[in-house]
Amino acid sequence: MAELRATQMLVPNMHLLTVFAPEVACGMRPGQFVIVRAEEEGEPIPLSVADWDEEQGTLSIVFMNVGGTTNALAGLPAGNTLPSVVGPLGKPTEIDRFGTVLGVAGCFGLGSIFPIARALHQAGNRVIVVLEARSSFLLFWEERLRSVADALHIITRDGSKGLRGHVGRLTEIIAASQPVHRILVNGCTFLLKRVADVSKPFAIKTMVSLNPIMIDGTGMCGVCRVTVGDST
Repeated sequence: MAELRATQMLVPNMHLLTVFAPEVACGMRPGQFVIVRAEEEGEPIPLSVADWDEEQGTLSIVFMNVGGTTNALAGLPAGNTLPSVVGPLGKPTEIDRFGTVLGVAGCFGLGSIFPIARALHQAGNRVIVVLEARSSFLLFWEERLRSVADALHIITRDGSKGLRGHVGRLTEIIAASQPVHRILVNGCTFLLKRVADVSKPFAIKTMVSLNPIMIDGTGMCGVCRVTVGDST
């Protein structure tokens, strides 16, 4: 069981939970996730971790309200108890001194890209963060991300901030930022695929976060199985 210390709606339909789970927080690494249940008999769902505080024993989790379980989570007030918070799960993001790293994020990924960008920046990389959203009112943590980035670009579909368009505009950012040695992507599966397509002609190693589809948390159920090149 884990106490819900604070709740906040960051932007419409996007929520931040602060959960007291010291056993999980002490082992958390950038890129890992947790499996959470909102109710005793509720379904467990995988959620990316946006930050943690080992001294306070807390986790920060950003998620989008898209269905029954996330709706239940969004409706819980601070002080409630979650039946379970299991983690840390998943393979931590490889952190090393690569050179220039592009971190691309959209939706809830704006939260979970933060600890990755911070760790890469601390490791001495030139970190460029690209945020993608339908409109400027759906952006959050912009200043927090800017504090761990050497440059920050924004793409909005309605052109209300930054470049107008979709993640296809990433081509221009990659071309202007060369050399780029690695690309990391956090967000919905559509964003992961589109960024992989865009980066392919540049032959830049591109790593995506499969946390949203890690249904059982271990890979045993096969839902997270993907094909990369000729391998599955």
